[in-house]
Amino acid sequence: MWWFIAVVCLIQAITSSEELIKKKRNLNPETFMNILICYEGYPSKEYEVLTEDGYYLKINRIPYGREKPTDRGPKPAVLLQHGLFGQGSNWIENLANNSLGFMLADAGYDVWIGNSRGTTWSQRHQKFSIAQEEFWDFSFHEMGKYDLQAMINFILQKTGQKQLYYVGYSQGGTMAFIAFSSMPQLAQKVKMFFALAPAVTVGHTKSPLVKMLLMPEGALQIVAKICCYELPNRLCANAFFFAGGFNEKNINMSRMDVYTGRFPDETSIKNILHWAQTASETCIFVFQSVPPFYKIEDMTVPTAVWSGGEDWMVDTKDIDMLLPRITNLVYHKHISDWNHWDFTWGLDAAKRLYSEIIALMGKYP
Repeated sequence: MWWFIAVVCLIQAITSSEELIKKKRNLNPETFMNILICYEGYPSKEYEVLTEDGYYLKINRIPYGREKPTDRGPKPAVLLQHGLFGQGSNWIENLANNSLGFMLADAGYDVWIGNSRGTTWSQRHQKFSIAQEEFWDFSFHEMGKYDLQAMINFILQKTGQKQLYYVGYSQGGTMAFIAFSSMPQLAQKVKMFFALAPAVTVGHTKSPLVKMLLMPEGALQIVAKICCYELPNRLCANAFFFAGGFNEKNINMSRMDVYTGRFPDETSIKNILHWAQTASETCIFVFQSVPPFYKIEDMTVPTAVWSGGEDWMVDTKDIDMLLPRITNLVYHKHISDWNHWDFTWGLDAAKRLYSEIIALMGKYP
């Protein structure tokens, strides 16, 4: 059955790609730009951070907003972290009044945007090239253990602040639960954790493509190899919309080329296999033959969670299992008609989510 689904998605993706080529002259100018921040008229800075295990990560920064360009004094720092197959640009791909990265900058925050190891912007290592298997020997465990720690410490050192806000979407939330529950000293550096559709477990997923993760490992590796590299990514784009749910009424269809121009991005086969292992369980754990579980209950960071009722990837049942394990849950909102993509691309995200995040930041200065 899963082969049938994969073929259908592939055919649809090829068809869509052909249509996109026919309409090439009508592409949004930002479709393949790597200067989205400047294009929208915001100040932009870029840094490279070295992790403890040798990976170089790119971090983008919007130090102040477009509305008050003369206000360049110290501002509270916020780190935004993308999800699986995403990259930092996902936070700024909509128009300025509907992108969390830009909204936070205009609200008076110092916005930092992370890019996980393996993505287009983070493909350097001290010892290995991306052509070597050793470079790709990681999963979301290492992202939580090393990437997040390196980025947070760098931001605080650069700004001179003692704490920051953290917003994690999907796998970006997974990274935070791992890091903040296992490293108390790092957790103390976080004022508040905003978890958007956090993928702590996908054991109850409704997504046919996520259920494909339960296929035999040999077959899964074939699919993983197809979708982990840049060339065929456009062919896989529609398949991943199919994975999380798709609602044309709540997405700016005129910017679809901007979204799929950067999604899906690259990750490791090991990361996909780790998610496959998680999909058959009810908790996240270290990728081992006898995996120890992460103790989410040990995390004391004030946490706010948002979930979607039509999210095929992170099911409501998985969220319901997560919430009682969050020791310091200060807020939870369930948006019944939202799917997995509405958290970053939804037309009503500014009103139903981003404005609430900014308001909560004001309550937890």
